[in-house]
Amino acid sequence: MDERLQQYDDKMKKAYEFLESDYGTIRAGRANPHVLDKIRVNYYGTPTPIQQVGNVTVPEARIIQIAPWEKSLLKEIEKAIQTSDLGINPTNDGNVIRLVFPELTEERRKDLAKEVKKKAEDAKVAVRNIRRDGNDYFKKLGKAEVSEDEIKQLEDSLQKLTDRYIKDIEALMDVKSKEIMTV
Repeated sequence: MDERLQQYDDKMKKAYEFLESDYGTIRAGRANPHVLDKIRVNYYGTPTPIQQVGNVTVPEARIIQIAPWEKSLLKEIEKAIQTSDLGINPTNDGNVIRLVFPELTEERRKDLAKEVKKKAEDAKVAVRNIRRDGNDYFKKLGKAEVSEDEIKQLEDSLQKLTDRYIKDIEALMDVKSKEIMTV
């Protein structure tokens, strides 16, 4: 691949990967430890991801269990989860914290499916903006050292790249929507 195209491929890939990680934080009826990815615990004055202060496991389909490496962190982890937008009350038994995920209602599933669709649209817009930036850059090249045919070829390649990422984003959206709507 042309090094002039490579930078735009990398940017589009980052947009896709961001969407993928964002989808990991959307809970779909089953317990998924990635819903904790954005939650930070105050660990000796430093905001630290929960996965770095304890062992996160999924003992059952709808339960996440957090066993902190230091018992003193139980209250901090509990507080971080309560103040997050997770919407689940943690239970603390003095050794571990358990998060029990209730079954999603039909209405909540539809809301989550809309959210999934909106995030996919945002990712597609990001990919299209990257394509626009690339085309602008190629046009500027044209005035200096590149033939019009070469510019046209670069723009066509960038369009194919854009189409591929848009298709991948839509496939990812379909999989996540299906996962959410499955009871």
